[in-house]
Amino acid sequence: MWKRFMTTLLGSVSSRLRRPVGRKGLAPALLLVPATLILIAIIGWPLLQLVIVSFQQFGRAQVFGQAAPFVGFDNYTRVLGDPQFWQVLARSFLFCIVNVVVTMSLGTLVALLMTRLNKFFRTLVSVGLLLAWAMPALTAVIIWGWLFDTQFGVVNYLLSQVTGIDFTGHSWLIDPISFFAVAGVIITWQSVPFVAFTIYAGLTQVPDEVMEAAQLDGAGAVQRFRLIVFPYLKSIFLVVTILQVIWDLRVFTQIFALQGIGGIREQTSTLGVYIYQTSLGTGDYGAGGAIAVIMVIIMLAISIFYVRQTIKEEAL
Repeated sequence: MWKRFMTTLLGSVSSRLRRPVGRKGLAPALLLVPATLILIAIIGWPLLQLVIVSFQQFGRAQVFGQAAPFVGFDNYTRVLGDPQFWQVLARSFLFCIVNVVVTMSLGTLVALLMTRLNKFFRTLVSVGLLLAWAMPALTAVIIWGWLFDTQFGVVNYLLSQVTGIDFTGHSWLIDPISFFAVAGVIITWQSVPFVAFTIYAGLTQVPDEVMEAAQLDGAGAVQRFRLIVFPYLKSIFLVVTILQVIWDLRVFTQIFALQGIGGIREQTSTLGVYIYQTSLGTGDYGAGGAIAVIMVIIMLAISIFYVRQTIKEEAL
């Protein structure tokens, strides 16, 4: 009897010890407090100041201490009523879409290539990707600017030798289309490594037996990727695509630096550069703040879409 009682008691205690801690505990919330305070200080406070400035008449006089009167939605009305803003927004989205499609395609192809290479060549490709990824954006623009130089660029020389057409003196930055082609090459060159490494990490988790079974059933490479690999890595593709959209939509350094080399600012500005030109160029910080807030809203909408899709994937 006593033995049965002790067995029952020990079983009850052990089951309670194995029971997970309730979610109502304060420990998880307290652990999040330091990170939350840092985010509020680093991101929340500047964002709040940006929103306030966007509702004010804030120019160079206000920078030096003059009071900044509130003007309500006047800055937003002026921005949204400016045809140049819509041109810049459309140009930014179009440039972003092209870059994302090219980057995701090349990154996926490089990741698939890495799965077929032996250890030596895979390491060699990885080092090359890391070097491109680690290079500062401004340094990359300078190097590619030399390659596309009007008089002494390697690109003009090679095209002259291959096609037989004299490209000496040809400017790649004076025309908006070729300007964005050069900018797209630079941005894609530095974005492909992130996509390739991320997708390659996901490819290593696809079961080999599933791929072998599909190959034995007669599925080709494209069919295996479409029917097996992509469904396995769908969440990874979604995350990487959303991040690329956000990064390419707010690109600044490459466009601004190329404009300094030879581009026409009025025809090649994207959202990031347009905010800089409106704020620091003309001194209209209120309108610049309104454009920045609109850009934040766009980024927030993209992020919410990503979170919702992630939740749906986890629910499945």
